[in-house]
Amino acid sequence: MGDGVMRALAAAGAVAMATSVLFTVPARAAVADEGMEKLFTFKDPKITESSGLAVSPTHADTYYTHNDSSASPTFYAVDGKGRTRATFQVKGAQARDWEAMAATKDPATGQAALWFADIGDNLNGAWPDVSIYRVVEPQAIKDATLPATRYRFRYADGGRNAEAIMINPKTGRLYVVSKEFSGSVYAAPKKLRTDRTNVLRKVATAPLMATDAAYAPDGSSYVIRTYFSATLYRPSGEMITRVSMPELKQAESITYTADGKSLLTGTEGPRSPVYRVTIPGAAQPATAATTPSPTATARQAPAKDAGTTSQAAVDAGATGLTAKDILIWIAAAATALGAITFIARRTR
Repeated sequence: MGDGVMRALAAAGAVAMATSVLFTVPARAAVADEGMEKLFTFKDPKITESSGLAVSPTHADTYYTHNDSSASPTFYAVDGKGRTRATFQVKGAQARDWEAMAATKDPATGQAALWFADIGDNLNGAWPDVSIYRVVEPQAIKDATLPATRYRFRYADGGRNAEAIMINPKTGRLYVVSKEFSGSVYAAPKKLRTDRTNVLRKVATAPLMATDAAYAPDGSSYVIRTYFSATLYRPSGEMITRVSMPELKQAESITYTADGKSLLTGTEGPRSPVYRVTIPGAAQPATAATTPSPTATARQAPAKDAGTTSQAAVDAGATGLTAKDILIWIAAAATALGAITFIARRTR
């Protein structure tokens, strides 16, 4: 390999690292603590990079999480005090870069499933395809190895990094939200295939650097989390409101409570906390969602929804940023540009 190629690869790696550092910033703190409380802290020393979060659709007071990249295909069930109740291994799965998870319950059969998204791609298109695994939710919360169904995906408009999935509880359709300066919501096919690669197609825009997303249990809204804030949308893609988030080291996960009236959000790191944030009254569902778990949730997104409004309406609420957030982003972008320029000069 020539020196020029080596220098280019080194420069690309340095830029990727610089960009990662730039956006590992605290989430914008709430103006007030009203409606915001720490629910629990993960006690298990093996949970060091909680990247996905979901509430069990069938087991009371049970939450699921998994670690980020460089981990085994493992997930954990914890109780409302953050204590690990069970550790599960996923058979037939890889964990190249697990970034998100979702929990769903089939309204027709009542079968609950957990979804794990191996969709991280820090080189924005280095992988020819990404995978999402479906696991039937265990009936007993005790250590076990569970079989998985693997679905492969590729983006219709080229590879990209992503850290968020969601599934519409009414339609069962899966969505991936890309993590980019100009992000997008991608819809999977209505029927997923295991015998070929499924194509993800853009159906709506998404906020800057989305780190997670989730659908409300009743399908009336979805939320997209970024390092800066969280924004609620109607299934059509129209923005409803922004929700203040707690100050976190690296905001990575978000999901709804069973009644759809609050959000749960978490961060990476050992003994990381999970907060419950009440959704503003006007944005709450008219009626409570009908799910058996007291704090159940499902990660989901738009279906026939996110393409039904005008693009102008979708774009109007796509950023999920305040003026302060934009200033932070501009400063970060300027710093990144300076780093790129410096590296370019050094590698001539």
